[in-house]
Amino acid sequence: MQPSSHYLDSLNPEQRRAVEHGAGLAAPGPLLVIAGAGSGKTNTLAHRVAHLIVNGADPRRILLMTFSRRAASEMSRRVERIAGKALGTSSGAVADALNWAGTFHGIGARLLREHATQIGLDPAFTIHDREDSADLMNLVRHELGLSEAKSRFPTKGTCLAIYSRVVNAQDELEEVLKTVFPWCAMWPEQLRTLFGAYVAAKQSQNVLDYDDLLLYWAGMMANPGVAAGVSARFDHVLVDEYQDTNKLQSSVLLALRPGGQGLTVVGDDAQSIYSFRAATVRNILDFPNAFAPPADIVTLDRNYRSTQPILAAANAVIDLASERFTKNLWTDRQSDARPFLVTVRDEADQARYVVHKVLEAREGGMTLKNQAVLFRTSSHSGPLEIELTRRNIPFVKFGGLKFLDAAHIKDLLAILRWVENPRDRVAGFRVLQLLPGIGPASAGKILDAMATGPDPIWALGEIPTPPRAGEGWSGLVDLVGRLGRREAGWPVELGFARLWYEPLMEQAYEDAPVRLADILQLEQIASGYPSRERFLTELTLDPPDATSDQSGVPLLDEDYLILSTIHSAKGQEWKAVHVLNVVDGCIPSDLGTGSTHELEEERRLLYVAMTRARDELNLIVPQRFFVTQQSRHGDRHLYAQRSRFIPRSMVPLFDDILWPPVTPAYIEGLSPAPARMDIAAQMRGMWSK
Repeated sequence: MQPSSHYLDSLNPEQRRAVEHGAGLAAPGPLLVIAGAGSGKTNTLAHRVAHLIVNGADPRRILLMTFSRRAASEMSRRVERIAGKALGTSSGAVADALNWAGTFHGIGARLLREHATQIGLDPAFTIHDREDSADLMNLVRHELGLSEAKSRFPTKGTCLAIYSRVVNAQDELEEVLKTVFPWCAMWPEQLRTLFGAYVAAKQSQNVLDYDDLLLYWAGMMANPGVAAGVSARFDHVLVDEYQDTNKLQSSVLLALRPGGQGLTVVGDDAQSIYSFRAATVRNILDFPNAFAPPADIVTLDRNYRSTQPILAAANAVIDLASERFTKNLWTDRQSDARPFLVTVRDEADQARYVVHKVLEAREGGMTLKNQAVLFRTSSHSGPLEIELTRRNIPFVKFGGLKFLDAAHIKDLLAILRWVENPRDRVAGFRVLQLLPGIGPASAGKILDAMATGPDPIWALGEIPTPPRAGEGWSGLVDLVGRLGRREAGWPVELGFARLWYEPLMEQAYEDAPVRLADILQLEQIASGYPSRERFLTELTLDPPDATSDQSGVPLLDEDYLILSTIHSAKGQEWKAVHVLNVVDGCIPSDLGTGSTHELEEERRLLYVAMTRARDELNLIVPQRFFVTQQSRHGDRHLYAQRSRFIPRSMVPLFDDILWPPVTPAYIEGLSPAPARMDIAAQMRGMWSK
């Protein structure tokens, strides 16, 4: 059947140019799609994949990498719909065949298992999440005696962060310490020793951490024979959100496609905001010149989300960036309503203003779910949360505890991880210490005894009952043996683990019924995976967002306001957006002004926040903040200035208002003279002593 081309009719000219790039060529040259906020990036990428398939590309030979498994699933569904429309079929065969769609880490895990024996890995490796990795780092740290150092040695979390930064940024340890962790700069040799021992511990226990999934993949691609085999299995490689990749991910990608044939990357340098994860905007800025001839560039600058006045203000903010791909977002969505630049007295007035606007919009027919409050740092929403609670306005805050970070979920998963890989000491320590009477010393001796023989699970059954373990010991040995033999099959095994764990959970937690709901949810999730290994791998790489005690608001109320950090809001949109604390010290953060590249990322953060709004945007500028527990002066107010990213020349793009409306009492409350005189005197006194 001759495919129809009508499936491309909905695309604008720039989108269509990106979709049809290299049409008719078996190996088109490299393509960079600069996709502005709200420009239909996901739709364009899905159409490009579908267009390749419609024109004869084998979907089994297409590698599509996104930044979440959910995004990959949604992309696959879109590709199926588009290709089905073009081919005149509703079959799901296209989506099923597009089986190399996933995250960098997920794809890396699959390739490492397939090639494990070629690169010296045991294919039965398990994957540690961040907390497990930190626990293993802490065990090694303690064994090396670094926890007993006379000077305060970095904590396990800081050590892991330093290690991860070195790996992902591909920088020298000394440089990372100097630029990112200067308070740890006195420990380079000890940290180098620690990291070497940490790597040895992972290898001896047959575990990989998140960073290993990329590091081993990059190492694998450095072997010409293995690299050729991996590269040859894909005709086309497409990457979403390329501005959020780090140097290690970029090295993997360029090793897959050193000449750029069949390579497409999509992203927006103006939305690169994840340097704290070692992402670098240089990857996307330098991409075109990584190839000879340079990659083609297609810019998507038509915005389908925001009104023109909102875009005018956002464009003005990003226009002042020191280096970027030039583009100015535009839209057909004309409006007379400019965004608001709102000056309030303090954080209390800021909270009251947001509540006033939210309720006003709700009365006008806009649901709470269509409104969002964004902030630079999670703590900035504290006064607003208090006011929302006082006014009985339900809300959900994004950026809280992740599902897998909950203790009861980690307990249950540790059982499965330990059975899957009995050499995993972190998992074993956690499981053994669930039993009353077994502490760290006893757990360590048990694990040492298990490690002496070829079959650790059999060795566990031969260990005499520890003196204080009581009847619980035999139950644990029976459970581990049953799960190790895979008698029941998956996912029934998880049910057996739950039945063993449930009485221990009831003893340990007062809110055991709430936690049990989480575990039942975990069982439901498990039923969607074909094996224990796939479940543990994919759940670790792409966990659910929150536990039931935090995700309960949507279940209890039909509508709720969205509170979110700007980082968590990326990729989202709402009809009305309120941005808190648009002042120097918050946006940009005090910690984000140490260098030009840090300051530029703070500018991009504000741009991302502004471009989340469809119809209404409020940037709120408190004039003063109440600061507590100052060591010398006690509690006091500090005065703030509007963010440097909105200079005076930009103010005409906004409706510049003062809230609440000016009254004599309000002016008197704003008067800074007494406080300024007191603070000035205190500051003079500080330096005169």
